[in-house]
Amino acid sequence: MTKTAQDIIIRPIITEASMGAQAFKKYTFQVAKDANKIEIAKACEELFGVKVAKVNTMNVKGQLRRQGRFQGYRPDWKKAIVTLKEDSKGIEFFESMA
Repeated sequence: MTKTAQDIIIRPIITEASMGAQAFKKYTFQVAKDANKIEIAKACEELFGVKVAKVNTMNVKGQLRRQGRFQGYRPDWKKAIVTLKEDSKGIEFFESMA
């Protein structure tokens, strides 16, 4: 079964640190746990029409949550920081947030 770009890139990560990284053409996304760097780069190029220079990925452990005496963990997820090439245009979604 082939994955589409929408299956690979789940949502953008909007934090103070990720907004500051936009100045260096770095954008942060939550991605599918089984996606590799090549798939993430192709999905970004297809969805946003940009040129990707490199992709850094990290697995994020789910946080502990408690409800009274019951506790459990949020699901683990994967984060990708996509760096664009110098001659590439920015991603409009993030530019409108700043």
